[in-house]
Amino acid sequence: MSVRSRTSVGRSESHTTGYLLLFALGLCWGVNWPAMKLAVTVMPIWDFRAACLTFGGLVTLGLARAHGSSLQVPRQELLPLFICACFNIIGWQLLTALALTLMDAGRASILAFTMPLWASILSVFLLNERLDSYRILGLFLGLTGLAVLVVPDLRAIAAAPLGLLAILGASVSWALGTVLMKRFTWSISTTALAGWQLLIAAVFVSSGALLVNRQAAWAENWSLPELLGTLYAITFAMAFGHWAWFRIVRIFPAPVAAIGTMLVPVVGVLSSGLLLGEAIGFVELLAMLLVTAGLFFVLVLPGLRSQLR
Repeated sequence: MSVRSRTSVGRSESHTTGYLLLFALGLCWGVNWPAMKLAVTVMPIWDFRAACLTFGGLVTLGLARAHGSSLQVPRQELLPLFICACFNIIGWQLLTALALTLMDAGRASILAFTMPLWASILSVFLLNERLDSYRILGLFLGLTGLAVLVVPDLRAIAAAPLGLLAILGASVSWALGTVLMKRFTWSISTTALAGWQLLIAAVFVSSGALLVNRQAAWAENWSLPELLGTLYAITFAMAFGHWAWFRIVRIFPAPVAAIGTMLVPVVGVLSSGLLLGEAIGFVELLAMLLVTAGLFFVLVLPGLRSQLR
């Protein structure tokens, strides 16, 4: 077999692995939404997130080390690392957990994965990127999807708006952290960078659990679904999810990798209906369609058009 043929076969096998990982990641993080919903009914938010972040950080750094990456962070990158961890991990983890105590997991997953829409807006101001027609259309579709979800429950949200504010705050926090990651220059590997962010967040959240959360008690009697959901969210969703995501980013261009995040809210809504009995009606399906279409116009279509030119 010629060198060119072996290279072509290797690339084909790599892309096949990537597509399988994209599908697996959508299932993994999608099912994690009802799993987290079950977990926060039996564990205090701070304790749950501390366990997730500690396990995820240690495993991610272990994977980085196993692949030969250095874990040393240069001194000039310590402050940017901390800033990114605050928005990228701490804000996202705490606010999503809070939101799940106040609203359905399916709806929360749709609203949370509007992150790329907010990132598009923030990148205009922080990265000097142009808000082209694709992003404008994508933002319009995404915000319309939010409106479809919010308007029918406007009275209930006005009476108790904390759940909506928490999940949108989580989405904006993740978006800001993502944009800041691109703004700063990094010399360490992406996997090591993610692992250190998770551990920085773990230290912060664990301290919060000790200082703020001392009066919060764990549930005494756990049902089997609550136990399985908690174990899944802390271990498999954190470890495999982050490992798979970084593998996907290495295999594919960013527009293709973004497809994985589009699958997550779809699986989140469907799995929440199947596992938690949450209602899946026309409103939820329409909102999911609009948000997914918005993300497609923002992330995928421009990349596809440039590749066809």
